Formats: sequence, C-alpha cells, structure tokens
Amino acid sequence: MTQSNKTNRQSVHPANRLGLNYEAQAGKFPYPGPIIDVHTHINGLKAVEIYRRAADAYGISMTYSMTKLEEAEAIHQAMQGRIRFIAVPDYWNQDNVKEAMTTGFIKRIEAYHALGSRIAKFWAAPRAIDYAIEMGDPQLMRLDAPHRLDAMEAAQALGMIIMAHVGDPDTWFASKYKDASVYGTKLQQYEPLETLLDRFTQPWLVAHLGGWPEDLEWLSGLLDRHDNLHLDTSACKWIVREVSKYSRETIIAFLQRYQGRILFGSDIVTDDEHLNPPDPEQREIYHRANSEAEAFDLYTSRYWSLRTLWETDYEGESPIADPDLAMVNPQQYTENDAPLLCGKSLPHDILKSLYHDAAETLLESLHDHA
Repeated sequence: MTQSNKTNRQSVHPANRLGLNYEAQAGKFPYPGPIIDVHTHINGLKAVEIYRRAADAYGISMTYSMTKLEEAEAIHQAMQGRIRFIAVPDYWNQDNVKEAMTTGFIKRIEAYHALGSRIAKFWAAPRAIDYAIEMGDPQLMRLDAPHRLDAMEAAQALGMIIMAHVGDPDTWFASKYKDASVYGTKLQQYEPLETLLDRFTQPWLVAHLGGWPEDLEWLSGLLDRHDNLHLDTSACKWIVREVSKYSRETIIAFLQRYQGRILFGSDIVTDDEHLNPPDPEQREIYHRANSEAEAFDLYTSRYWSLRTLWETDYEGESPIADPDLAMVNPQQYTENDAPLLCGKSLPHDILKSLYHDAAETLLESLHDHA
C-alpha cells in the first residue's frame, strides 16, 4: 500500500487529512479479529454511541476505559457490556481538586471495584507537576507520593493491577519540559517507577509503550529488569510517529522478545462536546471534533492508523495531523502536517498476541476470578 504525500491541508479535518472513508476502509484489513483495546477514555452518553460504531467497524470486542464513575453504568449499558473500567481519580472535580487526587481516590477505587474494575490508573506525566504546583504541593503528583502509595496498597488489597503513565514524548522534553530543574530529565521520570515495580509485585501496565517508544533498547532493559511489567501501545500520534522510524525487523524482534507483555491500546478520547459546534472557550480536547461525522472520523482515525501501522505495508503520510512536528521544527512544519506512517506488516502470531491474547491472559483472567 502506498499513499501520495500531497493533500489539501486547508480543507480537511485534522483527523482525516487524506479524505478517507474510514467506515469503508475498516473491512480491508487482513487481521480477522477480535481486538481488545486496553486504553481508552470513553465518556459522554451520546459520544459513546458513535464510539461503539467505530469499535464495531474495527473489530474491537472489548474496550478498557477511564470513564467517569458517574457515567460508568450508563456507558456499560450503551456498550452492551463490551467495556471494562479503569479506576481514575475524579479529575472533573472543580470544588476540591486536591482531595480528589488524594484521599478521594481511594474511595473511588473501591467504587470502581464494586462495578467490576480490576485496574487502577496512576497518572504521573511530567506536566502533572504544573497541576501539583497549582494545588500548593510540587510533590503531590509524584508516582511515589505517600497518598499514592496508600492508593496502590488499597488497589493491591482488592486484587487490582496498576496502570501508570510515566514519561512523555521526546518532542515535549525538547520544548515543553526544557527546564529540567522543574520537570527533571526524561530518565528521572522512571526512578520512582522502578522502585515501585519491585514494591508492588502484581502486574503493571505502563501506557504509551512505557512512555519511551523513541528508545526500544532502553525499554528492553526496563522490561528485563521487571518481569511484572507490561506495556500498551496507546497514544496513536506518538506511536505512529516513532514506531514508523524503526525497520520492520527491529519492531518484529522487539515484539517477539516480549510477546505476551505488549498490549494493544488506542488512547481514544470521547466526549459529548465533540458533537457540538466550535466554541473558542472550550478546552483544546473538544476542538478535535464539532459534529457527529467529525467525531466518528476522530475515533476511527485512531483505529485506522494503528491497524495500518501494525498490519500493512503502507508507506505514506499519516491521516492525522501531528502538531509535535511543528513544536520542535516550526520552520519546516505547521500544526496540520503529519509524519510518515510506515506499516510493519506483522506476522499473524504477533498480531494475535498484541491485539488479543496478551490482554486476554493478563486482564480477562482478573474478571474470571472476580
């Protein structure tokens, strides 16, 4: 498969720069399914209906989601049971954010567990430091902060595994996180993670290829040091940009070496605001779509791009605009440009493990014994 690098960047939506019919494209992939997506953020009682269409089209048999606790039961019903929930703090609490991030999280872990959740998520991206400073404690969002250790212990006592976000793209450390006196170096992000992997011996699932898809050699060392560590492949733009740079042989060797420990994820975010006309005061996340058609393209674009990356020999521009290119090289790129997407055409056994079997073994077994 090949794709022309030329596209009319002024007239297309950033989730569909190539003008693809994502629904029609869904049936053209070689892998027959089913696929388990272990990393999404499904919210919005209207948006979930559009996501379900996207999931059905792209063979997603089960979705793991960081859904608002208050919407979980309704979304479970809308997804016809094909969704499991990942416990997260009440990020949407505007009244007492600090309490929501600390003692309130343990209460929500228990509530999510009662709804069937068996994963607790701990977000420790470098930009969390900015939120911590706003809350008056620069150490508040550290992965190993005392209140987070309490929450991990609560999750462990309930038989839950831990998901974590550690690290961010190299492009962000070259721009947003230049001040290492505030954010630390990228390597320093992993110091608390390595300690906690030894302390909490249940399985861990670290998002976005461990937060360092730019360096598979370093990731290999991390995986070798901690046999309870698993990685997901979520964060579509980031994964497409960085995995495409490797040779097919390198990617296959990595996935073969850690087969069963690498799980498919998309990081799709849904929200009812995606269905509304644009509002300049809305948060950036909502500018990604402003109608039902754009929301469908937004959600399916992630599945099209990731399945194209893993299953095909496509070589061409990604259909999704990637502002990180302009972030580090504004002279060469605009926010509407995209990197090359170079498909790896993975062998069937690796695809089956990545898409389904690794998640089935690690996660579905938790529910078998619930």
